[in-house]
Amino acid sequence: MRVLFAGLPEKSHVYTMVPLAWALMAAGHEVLMANAPSLTREITGAGLIAAPVGRDHDLHSEMVIARDSQDADVANWSRLGYGDVDHAALVARYEISVPYGFARYNDPVLDDLVALARHWKPDLVVRDPIAYAGAVAARACGAAHARLLWCADVYGRARATFVELAQDMPEDQRTDPLADWIDERGRPYGVRCDEELLNGQFTIDTLPPSLRPAGDLHTLSMRYVPYNGRAVQENWLREEPKRPRICVTLGRTNTEAYGGDYVDVPGILRSLSRLDAEIVAALLPEQTEGLGELPDNVRAVSGVALNTLLPGCSAVVHHGGWGTFSTSLVNAVPQLAVSTLVADQELRGRSLEEAGAGFFLHHSEGDPDRVADLTRRLLEDPSHAAAARRLRDESAAMPSPHDIVPELAALAARG
Repeated sequence: MRVLFAGLPEKSHVYTMVPLAWALMAAGHEVLMANAPSLTREITGAGLIAAPVGRDHDLHSEMVIARDSQDADVANWSRLGYGDVDHAALVARYEISVPYGFARYNDPVLDDLVALARHWKPDLVVRDPIAYAGAVAARACGAAHARLLWCADVYGRARATFVELAQDMPEDQRTDPLADWIDERGRPYGVRCDEELLNGQFTIDTLPPSLRPAGDLHTLSMRYVPYNGRAVQENWLREEPKRPRICVTLGRTNTEAYGGDYVDVPGILRSLSRLDAEIVAALLPEQTEGLGELPDNVRAVSGVALNTLLPGCSAVVHHGGWGTFSTSLVNAVPQLAVSTLVADQELRGRSLEEAGAGFFLHHSEGDPDRVADLTRRLLEDPSHAAAARRLRDESAAMPSPHDIVPELAALAARG
């Protein structure tokens, strides 16, 4: 079959799709990965065929100016389950999220993506949960389509809440900004919005079931397989750590899109250095600027892929990002997430904490001494490592990307 991947135009979102694309190619299927032009190098660097569509979005320039937007209520999708929010609040959420988020990502690529899908005629479209352009393209060309999650399914849960609450509203008050936008953009292609278009015919979820929010969508479980782009196993990583190794990593998004990190990195490294541990700060070159002279037990490195570093770590301090969270989880590393509230990060962090495998702090609470104290607890209390191993084992029991390929082919044939 032919499979078209339609990712959100962000590097980390593309990386989430790569292992499944590899599995499909290895099984003999044709794979094409469509995205905005700026992602072409990342896609081809993963050994996949890129199909540049449309133009790049301009959101990053505004994110730098509006750094507080990650903590705005409208950015936090963790508290939108039934009973947490009313219909008016969800309408207001969509009224802001559609023009200032969803449309800004999707409108620049939608027309070209539909044209590509109608030309290439995929049997299956695999798309990001908020890459609604992929859903419109699938419907426009008659393909089956699935969502591949990079988060807890907070977007699917919010939609289910919206639909249930709307049933109790008078007909003339059932405002639906999300459907109105998709109807407008899909009209030239004969596409109308419905719940299947928004949610996909099925959803591929790599989060262990015990950490997922409740939902009734058709879901396929797939084990998370880390992909970090270019990766080299450095010589020093082949040596067994003489003391517990702590990884400190803050991802790319905050630095590249929001203009800097939300925590005191030098202060955190100094506080962690007082622990009887080896501290490895895996940072971007921009993040290492201004660190000054580091304590003897702190090593700052750039370009070290987390899937080569984390297997030897006893704890990780990070920013809450999906790739870092999931790579830590499959390597059974207890986690301290010092995070903003954007997307699902609060829900996912709290779920990890409830499972006993780590702690979650809002970055405003992440002063260096507090971070060091919680990290010490991760090292000294064996229950955290045991809980992390349970989650690793739960993840390992899930089907691999290779394992679900036949089911994807069957679902695409039926779709």
